Amino acid sequence: MPSTTRQVSKAVTRLFACASPYHGAVTLYETASADPPSTSRSPSPNPSKRIKLEVNSNSLEFSDAGTPSKSLRKTRSVKLEGAESTRDTSSTGKSKSSKKPKPIPQSLDTPHPAPPRWKEAYDAIKVMRTQMVAPVDTMGCDRAQHKEQDPKNRRFATLVSLMLSSQTKDEVTDAAVGKLRDAVGGTLSVDAIISADDATISDAIAKVGFWRRKTGYLKKAALRLRNDFESDVPKTVDELCSLPGVGPKMAFLTLHVAWNLNLGIGVDVHVHRITNRLGWHQRTPKNPEETRLNLQSWLPTELHREINHMLVGFGQTICLPVGPKCDSCTLSSGGLCPSASTKPARSPMKRKRGSTSDLERKSGPKVDIAIESSES
Repeated sequence: MPSTTRQVSKAVTRLFACASPYHGAVTLYETASADPPSTSRSPSPNPSKRIKLEVNSNSLEFSDAGTPSKSLRKTRSVKLEGAESTRDTSSTGKSKSSKKPKPIPQSLDTPHPAPPRWKEAYDAIKVMRTQMVAPVDTMGCDRAQHKEQDPKNRRFATLVSLMLSSQTKDEVTDAAVGKLRDAVGGTLSVDAIISADDATISDAIAKVGFWRRKTGYLKKAALRLRNDFESDVPKTVDELCSLPGVGPKMAFLTLHVAWNLNLGIGVDVHVHRITNRLGWHQRTPKNPEETRLNLQSWLPTELHREINHMLVGFGQTICLPVGPKCDSCTLSSGGLCPSASTKPARSPMKRKRGSTSDLERKSGPKVDIAIESSES
C-alpha cells in the first residue's frame, strides 16, 4: 500500500527590524502578518510584543508553535517586552514605589515571664546611676536638639545623632554632630543636608564608625523626609525604619526624644549585654531585637522609656563590656547578679627597678680574674 505524505501548511510570522528609540545598540523586532511596519511609530491601543535580539538578518521566520527555524542565529537571549514597556514613566517625576517593608513586631506570641527579683535589681541600678555621671548624660542623642530652634530641626537633629551613633562612642558622636552642624551652615535641617555635597558631610563625620556608609544614609534619608514626610521626622516605628540606616533601636529612641512617644524599648549593646548578665532571659537572645521583645513582654510600660538611658550609663561606667567593676556594684553583694565576679580586681603589675648592689647580689657568685705576667 503506497504511503501517503501529509503536508501541513504552517502559518509564518515575520519579524521586522527597527532601531530602538532608547538605545542605539539595541535592535527591536516587531511582528507583522502583512506589510512591514512604517517608520513612523504611531501609538496603537494594543501594541505587539517586542523581542530584543542581536542577529545578522533583518527578518526572521517563526512558526505558529513559537519555535524558530533552523536559519535563526542568535547571539543573545530573547527578552520579551510587553505592552507595558511602551509607556514612558519617567515623565511623571515619581519614583517607583519600593516594596513595603515588614512591620516591626511589637510582642511575642508567648509572653516572656518576668524574672525573679528583677525589681530589686532595677531599683539598685537606678540608685547607682544617681551617684555617677556617664557620657550618655552629657552627650547622648537627646542633647543634639538643644542647639536648634525650629521644632522640625530639633527632631531632625535627634535623628541624625542616632544615625551617627551606631557603633560609635557618645563622645565621638557628639563631636561629629557639632562639626556637621557647622559644616552645613550652623543649622541641622533636611534642606541643609540635601544641599551639602558628600565630601562636606564625610569630612564632618569622618571619626564615626562606618562614616562613608552613613554619609549616603544621611543624604538618602533627608531626600525621603523631604519627598514623603514634608521635611519632618515620621511618628511611627515602621515609617522610621523605612529610612536608610535606621533600625528599631533608633526608631524607638527617636520617638522617645523627638515626639515624646513611648511605643517601645530602645535596645542597644549595653541593654542587651546587661540584661543577659542579670539573667533576665530564659534563653540567651541572639540579638538586641529578641532582647527587646522579651523585655517588652514583662517590663511595665512606664519603664520602657527610661531603661535605655539608665542601663547605657550603667554600662559605660560600671558594667563594662570587658573588666566590669563588680567590686563597685551593689548587685554583687546583694546576690542580684548571677554573672558577678568574686575575684578581686588585679592591680597592674609594676616592675621594680633594683639598685646596682641588688643586681650584683642576685647575679650569682663573684668571680675575680687576674692575669699574671712572667718576669724576664
